[in-house]
Amino acid sequence: MSLQLSFAQASATGPRAENQDALRLVTPAPELAASKGYLCALADGVSQCADGGLAARASLQALALDYYATPATWGVAQALDRLLTAQNRWLRAQGNGQPLLTTLSALVLRGRRFTLAHVGDCRVYRWQADQLHCLSEDHVWDQPGMQHVLKRALGLDQQLLVDYLEGDLRQGECFVLLSDGVWASLGDAHIRSILREQPDLQVAADTLVTSAHHCGSQDNASALLVRVDQLGPSTLGDALAQLQQWPLPGALRDGQSIDGWQVDGLLAQSRQSLLYRVRDPHGQSWLLKTLPQSRDQEPGAAQALLLEEWFLRRVAGRHFPEVHPASQRQHLYYLMREYPGTTLAGQPPLALAQWLEVARQLLQAVGVLHRRNLLHRDIKPNNLHHGSDGQLRLLDFGLAYCPGLSEDPPHALPGTPSFLAPEAFDGQPPAPRQDLYAVGVTLYHLLTGHYPYGEIEAFQRPRFGTPVNPARYRPDLPEWLQRNLLQAVAADPAQRFETAEQWLLLLERGDRQELDERPRPLLEREPLKVWRTIGLVSLLLNMVLLLVLLKR
Repeated sequence: MSLQLSFAQASATGPRAENQDALRLVTPAPELAASKGYLCALADGVSQCADGGLAARASLQALALDYYATPATWGVAQALDRLLTAQNRWLRAQGNGQPLLTTLSALVLRGRRFTLAHVGDCRVYRWQADQLHCLSEDHVWDQPGMQHVLKRALGLDQQLLVDYLEGDLRQGECFVLLSDGVWASLGDAHIRSILREQPDLQVAADTLVTSAHHCGSQDNASALLVRVDQLGPSTLGDALAQLQQWPLPGALRDGQSIDGWQVDGLLAQSRQSLLYRVRDPHGQSWLLKTLPQSRDQEPGAAQALLLEEWFLRRVAGRHFPEVHPASQRQHLYYLMREYPGTTLAGQPPLALAQWLEVARQLLQAVGVLHRRNLLHRDIKPNNLHHGSDGQLRLLDFGLAYCPGLSEDPPHALPGTPSFLAPEAFDGQPPAPRQDLYAVGVTLYHLLTGHYPYGEIEAFQRPRFGTPVNPARYRPDLPEWLQRNLLQAVAADPAQRFETAEQWLLLLERGDRQELDERPRPLLEREPLKVWRTIGLVSLLLNMVLLLVLLKR
């Protein structure tokens, strides 16, 4: 079952002339809710600034619109932090010398987890089993007479510091977001008694707001309540499987039709998957990937296939195969476009110029993945397709991993042993530098036909010492390229490249450096010395001629 929530909200102006509080609830479509979650937020504009109401409303509007437009593979805290930092800059730029300030608390609930982003003096409480616990900290000066003076707020400082908190959801619990116009007047004991006496969420929200003004609050009063009625799936794969409960198509025969697709034949099969060539009604060739019937009841198999398709959709681009929408399908599979060409598996060592182009394109592809918070975890020549159009495409996202969305079974070691980074064998969690290590081994193998530490068999516990210099197998390699590859496959992750972009930059610089080291004319290498010498010789010749003329 999916995550089920109940919401209620209330806000009142009170004795103020304007309500500068703002509330926002976003309940997106099911697939977006599975990946990005439900967003609820409260902002309290600072009345002493130019327009606190505008600051609060604009901040929640930007957050609600832009959060769901961030890459679906970004973590919740990562997305919120980037958006709030951008909004902080906008508020400071719009004030015309008068600050636009607002406090803000935003809560995202997804699957079985919550993420809280908080800055200012709104409060977020957790209410369950008659226990009220405050999750947020008041960012005010803890000095007599300054309890309402903000230390932190959106628009206050050039550098924004936001508190983030993540945790597990509990069924039946309630999150309570309150502006300071409520909690400062009522106090925790009064808030607890209202929540205990009013089980209906909307009645509780209305009572909190009206009670605050009855108790003498001179500020705007707002309350937003969210109750967890049912927990969602623990992973995105589980959520996708619940949204799309399709049966396996079974073994497909040549000429058979399935959901409007004509089957041409079986291209590849393994214990993990089946790959068929199919054609659409226009005769265009596509590849259909599904599961063998033996995996029909295997836990997590359907989730993994749907997650693989979901990842590919989110990295659409020239470095990856195009995925067909397949809106009419009624079975468990997904479709990729078939490209003419071949994989790089089993190829003889590449010529240096061809290898450089492969390296550039592969690093560009990996850079795209990592910027979108995805790790491939199975980079190797078998998964690199070199198209007839000259484009390199990274295939097979069956082991792809997204922090915060993916989950490995305990003691799992996904990937091909010879391409696994040393720290993966030690149980370290997936990281970008592990992908970059696999890129290093792949490029090393494509250039030399060998592995830097020798081939590693399955279930082998390898030892990593000093990698073999690729120049042993390719004496024609320039020194800069040797250093480049040895850094890429260093056993210590701290000695490797930090990002694909860093490596790509050094690769391109090294290529230009090699071209610059060709023999050059003296005039090009030492122009000043050449022209000085020419000038001196010319001067001497002129003096000789002058002496000859004087003797005559």
